[in-house]
Amino acid sequence: MKAVLLGTIALIALAAPVSAADLAAQPSIKALPMVARIYDWSGFYVGIDGGGGSAHQCWDVVNAGSLIFAPPLAMGCHNATGGTAGGQVGYRWQIANSVFGLEAQGNWADFAGSNVNLAFAGVQDESRIDAFGLFTGQVGYVWNNVLLYVKGGAAGVREKYRVSDFATGLAIDNGRETRWGGAVGAGLEFGFAPNWSVGIEYDHLFMGRRDVDFFFSTGTVGIPAGDRAGTARISQDIDIGLVRVNYRLGDAVAKY
Repeated sequence: MKAVLLGTIALIALAAPVSAADLAAQPSIKALPMVARIYDWSGFYVGIDGGGGSAHQCWDVVNAGSLIFAPPLAMGCHNATGGTAGGQVGYRWQIANSVFGLEAQGNWADFAGSNVNLAFAGVQDESRIDAFGLFTGQVGYVWNNVLLYVKGGAAGVREKYRVSDFATGLAIDNGRETRWGGAVGAGLEFGFAPNWSVGIEYDHLFMGRRDVDFFFSTGTVGIPAGDRAGTARISQDIDIGLVRVNYRLGDAVAKY
C-alpha cells in the first residue's frame, strides 16, 4: 500500500510540468491606439468684428428743381472711407471636410468722403455710411481647425448725402436712403481653442445705381427748408476688410 502511494505521488510530480507546458499562451492586452482629435465646425456661433472699408461713389444730377438734365450731368466721384465694428450670428454644418453655413451680420460704420462738384461751381458733394448689414450663405473647406470659405447674399446700407457750400461748409441740401444690393466675400478662420476661432474676411458689396431725392437744408428766398431741391443718380460699390472673433456654442472637438 505504501509503495502504491509513493508511486502515485511520483507520477503526479512528473506530469505537472508537462501539463503546464501544454497550456496555451494567454494573449496580452494592448492599449487601443489614440486617434487624433478633429475640430468640429458644426453648430451655432456668435461673434464680433472690426475693420475698415471704402465706398466708391459717382454722382450725376438728374434734375434740379424744374430743370431736367438729359442725359444726367456728371457731378464727380469720391471714396468714402473709415472704420467699422459690429457682430455676427450664424450656423454651420460640417460634412467630412466641407462646411456649409448661414450668417447674419450687422455693423456700425463711419465711411465718409467728398468731392468738388463738377456741375455746379462753389459746392461739394459729401456722403456718409453709418451702418450696413449682410445676410449670406457660406461654403467652405476645412483642414482640421483651419477653415477657408466663400460667401454670398444680400447687403443693406444706410447712407446720408449732403451738398454744401465749398467756402463756408454750410449745407445747401441733403438726402438719405437705405439701399439694398448684393454681397460676395471670402474668409480664413482658425480655431485657436475649443469653441473659439479668429479670422480675417474681405467683402465686396454691389450697391448699384439709385436715384436719390435731395431737399433744401436751409430756407432761401421763396424756398422754405424741406422743399425738394432735385435728384441725383448715385452709383456705388463698397469694399470691406474685417478681423472676426467667433464663439461656437456646444462642443467644438466632439469628433474622434
